[in-house]
Amino acid sequence: MSAKTMSRERIIVGMSGGVDSSVAALLLKRQGYDVSGVFMKNWDETDPEGPCQAEIDARDALAVCDLIGIPLDAVSFAREYWDKVFAHFLEEYRCGRTPNPDILCNKEIKFRAFLDYALAQGAERIATGHYARVRHHRGEYQLLKGCDAGKDQSYFLYALGQAQLARVCFPLGEYEKSEIRGLAREAGFPNHEKKDSTGICFIGERNFTAFLERYLPARDGEIRDPQGVVIGRHHGLMFHTIGQRKGLGIGGRREDSGEPWYVVGKDVARNILYVAQGAHHPLLYHRGLIAQNIHWISRGDLAFPLEVRAKIRYRQADQACTVAPIGGGRYRVTFNDRQRAIAPGQSIVFYQGDVCLGGGIIVSATGNEAQLPEAANG
Repeated sequence: MSAKTMSRERIIVGMSGGVDSSVAALLLKRQGYDVSGVFMKNWDETDPEGPCQAEIDARDALAVCDLIGIPLDAVSFAREYWDKVFAHFLEEYRCGRTPNPDILCNKEIKFRAFLDYALAQGAERIATGHYARVRHHRGEYQLLKGCDAGKDQSYFLYALGQAQLARVCFPLGEYEKSEIRGLAREAGFPNHEKKDSTGICFIGERNFTAFLERYLPARDGEIRDPQGVVIGRHHGLMFHTIGQRKGLGIGGRREDSGEPWYVVGKDVARNILYVAQGAHHPLLYHRGLIAQNIHWISRGDLAFPLEVRAKIRYRQADQACTVAPIGGGRYRVTFNDRQRAIAPGQSIVFYQGDVCLGGGIIVSATGNEAQLPEAANG
């Protein structure tokens, strides 16, 4: 693409007020694109207890755009967020699963609602501050890992399709995080040392349990050990996930081995939480899992059984596994090595080298000779 042609291409950047999206806009501006920014309002700011620091983030985004010399609009996607992301988030917790709303937010808000808005405004593409890359290869678009292995965010982007990848760019994909902060500092950005956002945006720094209780009624129930003995009470299955250690409130029992307790299963129908002692208790490990709602990024045919590598959580090292369809839109994933704390509701994402093939939602863990005395999901 010539410099003249490139300079006419309009790209709208999703500005969060953080350092990553700020530098993404800066890089595109320096490359000669026609750049503008949009600050996305995904949570209802009329909520008197609204947890997001939207005003601070919007202020930072505006300050950066002024320095770069690009316009900034604020657009509300709060209704879409509630309908497409938050309602699903609540339903998953109601069913005893542990969802990842960031993945659904990328699919439904940032790369659907925001993309539709940008195209309607005459933009050719959108950009975000994600650490990932897009490559056009043999007639298709591929999603690749970001070059900074410690910041790669392709895990959260696996649900994107060909139409979306054709209209998105990730300017930070080739950079290390340290370089991005350096560029922000050199540019005089007021947010160059701003802490990276973590957790779920609409919860922010608030207590997760208190926040969730505002929307879902909690129901107390029994905590049982692997033999089925009642050893305590929980305040709601939705507050616990497989592999969780903190917040169980059952330490210091006379018969304890001295090791911490971990969540190893849930019986949603009977409202029972199962726990076991030791970070490496056999009940925490499984050889495989069942996944559904699988999305494959490539339109090409995949030969099954498919040998790939996968992550069952963000920042996990890629794990060798085999994927095979079992009917009903579900797939069985069998790992070469046992995996710890497979949590239903979370996503499994598949890779071949740096190429993200797609992913899906974990339904259940499989392949464990150790069994709980009662049926428990997870």
